[in-house]
Amino acid sequence: MATPEDFTGPTTELLQSLIRNKCVNDGTPDSGFETRNSDLLVGYLEGAGIEVERFTPRAGRDSMVARIAGTDPDAPSLCLMGHTDVVPVNPDGWRNDPFGGEIIDGEVWGRGALDMLNLTSSMAVAFRRLATEGFRPKGDLVYFGVGDEEAGGGLGAEWMAEHHWDAIKADYVLTELGGWSSTDPEGKRHVTINVGEKGLSWRRLRVTGTPGHGSMPFGADNALIKAAEVVRRLSDYRPTARIDAIWNAQLDALDLSDEVKDGLRSVETIWAALETLPTPVARTCHAHTHTTFSPNVIHGGQKTNTIPDVIDIDLDVRTVPGTTRDDIETHLREALGDLFDAVEVTTLQESEPTVSAPGPGNPLWDSVAKHTQVAYPGAHLIPGLVVGGTDARFYRERGITAYGAGLYSPDMDLATFSSRFHGNDERIDIESLGLSGNYFYGIAKDLTG
Repeated sequence: MATPEDFTGPTTELLQSLIRNKCVNDGTPDSGFETRNSDLLVGYLEGAGIEVERFTPRAGRDSMVARIAGTDPDAPSLCLMGHTDVVPVNPDGWRNDPFGGEIIDGEVWGRGALDMLNLTSSMAVAFRRLATEGFRPKGDLVYFGVGDEEAGGGLGAEWMAEHHWDAIKADYVLTELGGWSSTDPEGKRHVTINVGEKGLSWRRLRVTGTPGHGSMPFGADNALIKAAEVVRRLSDYRPTARIDAIWNAQLDALDLSDEVKDGLRSVETIWAALETLPTPVARTCHAHTHTTFSPNVIHGGQKTNTIPDVIDIDLDVRTVPGTTRDDIETHLREALGDLFDAVEVTTLQESEPTVSAPGPGNPLWDSVAKHTQVAYPGAHLIPGLVVGGTDARFYRERGITAYGAGLYSPDMDLATFSSRFHGNDERIDIESLGLSGNYFYGIAKDLTG
């Protein structure tokens, strides 16, 4: 019988190699270089005699798919999906080389160690072990090493779904994010499995004015000054909270007083309750319950002595489940008031919120719950919502159950996870690598075998 220790060494080594390949995706079409990690994974899995395919939407941007064919076409199939690209990094903010993949005090350091090369590697190690053991599933078992997740999937999962759906389709999917745990005041451990994610509605707000000489600003129609007021109003905007079963399940597991929890369960009192919390906790609670508006990039101006006539504000909007495109316009009208008609709004990127059904009776949920008990006997699974975006949405949009899951050591709670995710000094403890490898191995055998 396999144990977490059986997966620790191989997963650690593979993770180090993935980090060192430096597949940095800055959002431009010729960044990413995921072919390096795709080649690494192909070589690793082909060595076990596994059927592997490569897919190239653009030179240097490969994804790969490995498959252990099932014996029964009607049996449930499972896809283990891990992305191979990472976000950019400022080395000056790091204590160690962000692409060194070094082991320091029992942790693997490097960009992508937590997002999500740790799971990409542990899935691959579990998949390879099953193949070398001669595992013959009833339903297909698929491993999908996908590129371009960090830029929305246009050259990754979205492209694969549109052009090679038969290669990646499955009845059930496991990917990022999820698996951290916490203990409540009674000592019961709760493990979060993310069953849905917020939608993404990036907008560009164009503010116009009248050019003129910067030496005479009085009464000028300055686009930058109007843009500053647009940003201020967006920052002050308070949309109505969404309180649903997923939020209530998350709230039950938080180590907060009953009074604060009661405040966070009501649309009338949630803002007052948020203001009583430490900022990191409040930010998380706010993001889980509200459609959010974050003006993050500004373009415009020509010269220091010239009053600008065009300013563009790039706005990151993340929508809670149930939000439509029409709702986004309504929100912007409410937030900007009389300035709305003075702003030209265009869409940069769009995806709807998606949710898969959680709970007992769903085969994937039941299997995830069963194999969580290996590390944490008696642990209670709770459904969660990803406030960012993942490739799971391309499956959920097609009616397929997809969860964000993993398994981490007790030290990797949500606060630790969040502080390292896309942050400086990103790293993952080796214990978590073994736990996740054994976890995916057990779920794959259970669900497809």
